[in-house]
Amino acid sequence: MRALSATGDDGLVELIRVPEPSAGAGEVLVDVRAVSVNRGELHRLTTAAAGWRPGWDFAGVVADQKASGTAPAAGRPVPGTRVFGIADGGSWAERIAVPAARLAAIPDGLAVERAAALPTAGLTALRTLRIPGDLAGARVLVTGAAGGVGRFAVQLARRCKAEVTAVVGRPERGEGLAGLGAAEVVVGLEGVEGGFDLVLEAGGGESLREALRLVAPHGTVVSFGNSSRAPTSFSTSDFYPKEASLRGFYVLNDLDGPRTADDLAHLARLAATGELAVDIAAVDDWRDARATLHRLRDRRLAGKAVLLMTREKRG
Repeated sequence: MRALSATGDDGLVELIRVPEPSAGAGEVLVDVRAVSVNRGELHRLTTAAAGWRPGWDFAGVVADQKASGTAPAAGRPVPGTRVFGIADGGSWAERIAVPAARLAAIPDGLAVERAAALPTAGLTALRTLRIPGDLAGARVLVTGAAGGVGRFAVQLARRCKAEVTAVVGRPERGEGLAGLGAAEVVVGLEGVEGGFDLVLEAGGGESLREALRLVAPHGTVVSFGNSSRAPTSFSTSDFYPKEASLRGFYVLNDLDGPRTADDLAHLARLAATGELAVDIAAVDDWRDARATLHRLRDRRLAGKAVLLMTREKRG
């Protein structure tokens, strides 16, 4: 079968031949129809050695596991079921084996490409917003709000009755965020008044420094990325007197509990009913993945990028 693999240079990825996967204990084989691209995968591709296989998010259909010599276990989705989920890596392939606990069914009315855009960004937004507890009436600051996590976080925070300030890097990247629930959309953090109960921070560098300055007394800053790839220096006197908290979050660290499938199903229901907009900036054939990745790297996409699999006939 075919899969996308790192080239180890500026080309980033190429299609290669790899062995067919087999399902281990507790796993399900999925024929992949669509995958989405996350900035974390992009950063890894810029430094990865040739042969490394990227891919977290995917959507597709449960494969006929009898063809692979295994029978589906009781309670597992039957062949042909539309599913989506999150893998540790390697999902940019025609077929993958993934733990059943990381899967959820795709509801009727939800397109496969929209389902593929949900897992990493949606789970990150959902779970970081849960960290401080009840957000009703809270002031929430979302940096990188034009990205996949940011757009979900704005919507989910507003559903929690929070007042959301969305931060973008350029004015045009803020388009549509007010409609998603942002009470204020700002370009950069200069001039922003502090007092935020929760700050979701993905930029690192100066952005994280400003987040620590802007958080309210006893508030929480959740750092879940470093898109700037820059170190962070800050004045401790801007932070410690407030007795605020700085938390790190990495979505791949906590995926094997039963809550993952429940959270995925929750996000899918919201998307299927129109309560959660899935803003997809590009839907491309996976054979054009290099161009898509370069556009994402250059920040020419606001929202998620999705790759559709062009499948070969199986002999």
